[in-house]
Amino acid sequence: MQLEKIIEASVAEHQNTIDTLIKNNGAEIEAAGKTCATSLLNGGTIFWCGNGGSASESQHMATELIGRFKKNRIPLKSISLNSDTAALTCIANDFGYENIFSRQLEGLGKPGDVLIVLSTSGNSQNINNALIKAKELSISSIAMLGKGGGESLSIAETVILIDSNSTARVQESHQLISHILCELIEAELGYE
Repeated sequence: MQLEKIIEASVAEHQNTIDTLIKNNGAEIEAAGKTCATSLLNGGTIFWCGNGGSASESQHMATELIGRFKKNRIPLKSISLNSDTAALTCIANDFGYENIFSRQLEGLGKPGDVLIVLSTSGNSQNINNALIKAKELSISSIAMLGKGGGESLSIAETVILIDSNSTARVQESHQLISHILCELIEAELGYE
């Protein structure tokens, strides 16, 4: 009985979060897809980053573009700033953990690129420093956030805010949105 209630409560909470997702964020998701597609059409790169589970999701989504999502097509320029452990540990050691993403973005990014950050709280300094660096470099920024958005809410250009305080529900929503972005990008680029 107890296990059944846990399952039912989790599914109900997930469904409620997803039900409000498009109502609250449909326009932002569409705008984010167009921003990414425009960047790629103009030779740009989509950069992704996050901490913990969001780091894994960043790697997952970068590969959906550089590899393939639904269509066999040319690889699309996409990099997870979480992937290079030598860079991460070097930068954390020499410049501080709060600079692990912003320093890579400074070295790899250029105007017209896109930075997508995934953060359940929006209060991680390494995420916010990357958003600040993106603005300095004329790199568009998209923040997928939860728990009210935190500091990232006022830094990112495009914000997709999940109406939940549950880390699990926020992360599940981020994955769905990221997959939708990949589908929008393929459609915008003519890979339907």
